[in-house]
Amino acid sequence: MSTRVVETHVSDENLMLNYRGGDAGAFEILYKRFKAPLHRYFLRQTYDKNLCEELFQEVWLSLIRNRHGYSPDAKFSTYLYRIAHSRLIDHFRRKSNGRFQDLFPIEQLPADFQLQPEHVIELEQRERRLLSAIRQLPEDQREVFILRAEGGLKLEQIAEVLEVPFETAKSRLRYAIKKLARCLRDETDDSEYKLTGTYER
Repeated sequence: MSTRVVETHVSDENLMLNYRGGDAGAFEILYKRFKAPLHRYFLRQTYDKNLCEELFQEVWLSLIRNRHGYSPDAKFSTYLYRIAHSRLIDHFRRKSNGRFQDLFPIEQLPADFQLQPEHVIELEQRERRLLSAIRQLPEDQREVFILRAEGGLKLEQIAEVLEVPFETAKSRLRYAIKKLARCLRDETDDSEYKLTGTYER
């Protein structure tokens, strides 16, 4: 079976089971699938590239060390982000007495070299405005929003990761979206519509 077929048709859960059984190639596919969203999750929470890399590596090392105890009781993405959430909580408990604090400036993302300069500036301004608005969210609302927007988790999974009732996760996400929409309202008339679409069940 080709790698492309495996990547397309084998579920995350089965890949993890295969990796638990000794298939190193299954781990490589999982890493490829989740590398970018997991990295963005930490970057949006910490605003520090070095810390982001440290936590990112800790998650994968933890997954490797504990692979033999893996059981597909939940979706793999829930399992992975539960580890990520734990690492994030542990870090801020050590460094800032249990509070998420915005200690670092937002990093400017590289511009698409194919765009005209005025478009690049406009996109960068919108990006920075959105990231700034996310940073200003209360910590519990911010993490729910990032798990949904960056991690692509459904509300049921977010509730599992954070170990809160479903309605609590839903409420936090709804409040986060309303606050972000309010911050971005003067950017575009339909900004609230676009953000509201991110809190499906």
